Amino acid sequence: MFAAVGIVVLLVLVFGGFIFSGGSIGVILHALPVELTIIGGAAIGATITGNSGAELKALLGGFGKVFKGAKYKKQDFLDVIFLVSKLMKMLRTDGPVAVEPHIEDPKSSAIFAEYPKLLKDEVLVHLICDTLRLVVVSSGTLDPRAVEDVMDNAIKTHQHHAIAPANNLQTLADALPALGIVAAVLGVVKTMASIDKPPEILGEMIGSALVGTFLGVLLAYGFVGPFANRAKNAIEGDMAIYHVVKQIIIASLHGHPLPLVIEAARSGIAHSNQPAFADVFDGMRGR
Repeated sequence: MFAAVGIVVLLVLVFGGFIFSGGSIGVILHALPVELTIIGGAAIGATITGNSGAELKALLGGFGKVFKGAKYKKQDFLDVIFLVSKLMKMLRTDGPVAVEPHIEDPKSSAIFAEYPKLLKDEVLVHLICDTLRLVVVSSGTLDPRAVEDVMDNAIKTHQHHAIAPANNLQTLADALPALGIVAAVLGVVKTMASIDKPPEILGEMIGSALVGTFLGVLLAYGFVGPFANRAKNAIEGDMAIYHVVKQIIIASLHGHPLPLVIEAARSGIAHSNQPAFADVFDGMRGR
């Protein structure tokens, strides 16, 4: 929603200011299709050249993040606290045998079934289940710090792949001003080939060439650059849920009391998604 509002504000004020100052929008509209074809074609071609099929698919997903925002909301963070806390409580009170069926086949688990949105996130499910498998097969002899290192590595690896679309968008934003210059230079070349034309025609041709530079800069700093930043923020917002999982598991393995474990995880969530203290602990009493 905010992304769409920002785009409208940008277009209205930039082009409205140009018209208000006495500029002729007709010159820009006349040159727009050709300049956009050159700049857009170069940008698309370079992006295809520099990325694999999987990376291109992820890049399209990055555009989706711009308008949809982060996938996980406050309720999802509350749910992941409940989910992991239940598993750790079961591990502590009932032992590895009780928790093993849930982590070996989470799709058939009654506990995981309570949180269908979380169950769809394969990375999240693997982070929980693979970590608890380590605990189960080790019969409780693992050093919590070693488990934390394993989880940090898993989260870091996922973040490297997850953030790639935002990085690719930023790379594209950095390239667009130069691609705008390419379009402008081609326009100048065309103008020089028509140097014998009347001044009014030459002026229009030079104006069209300069539209290329204008579009490259506008697209870079008015659209794609902000898109990259918004996608990055959304991706990093979703990454926070994996850190909540890690906080609960590691603190539990250290033997801290469950209320302290849960509060440490809750307080580490960004304020926009942080469940209230009462929501967490009232929810835990009813489970």
